[in-house]
Amino acid sequence: MIQIFITGGTFDKSYNYINGDLFFEKTHLPEMLKRSRCQLDLKIETLMMIDSLEMNDSHFKKIISKCKNCNTDKIIITHGTDRMVETAKAIAQAELKNKTIILTGAMIPYAFGSSSDGFFNLGCALSYVQTLNKGVYITMQGQYFNWNEVAKNTKKGVFEKTKSSDLI
Repeated sequence: MIQIFITGGTFDKSYNYINGDLFFEKTHLPEMLKRSRCQLDLKIETLMMIDSLEMNDSHFKKIISKCKNCNTDKIIITHGTDRMVETAKAIAQAELKNKTIILTGAMIPYAFGSSSDGFFNLGCALSYVQTLNKGVYITMQGQYFNWNEVAKNTKKGVFEKTKSSDLI
């Protein structure tokens, strides 16, 4: 079984067509899985629906606690991209050695339709969580990165590999 924890982020933002605001209403994950005809054994739990820039230590602790107490060794966390690397670092430092944990998100909300990268990133996360060794990873744009070898390039709008010493 694969556990998916939802935390919000651009992945789950909805769009108000009248005033142009982005907001949280509900997770899009069940719809995405249904549309993709996913046949995996999944358990889905919403932990929070917030922008990752609003995350604080209590949010990080909640995510880590859920990962520690999870009965499966395969976990995906949908997450905002702005603090994804920080959360991955916090999880890795909690030393959850017997689990494969993948964080993923989107740069463009799923609600924007075919222009969103969320669908693709979710598919990659579902594949990588089944194939990678135990550890903490981030997957974006079809790539996976070790938690300590990735950074978000805010000028290009992509995640890039770095040296582990750059982030520790």
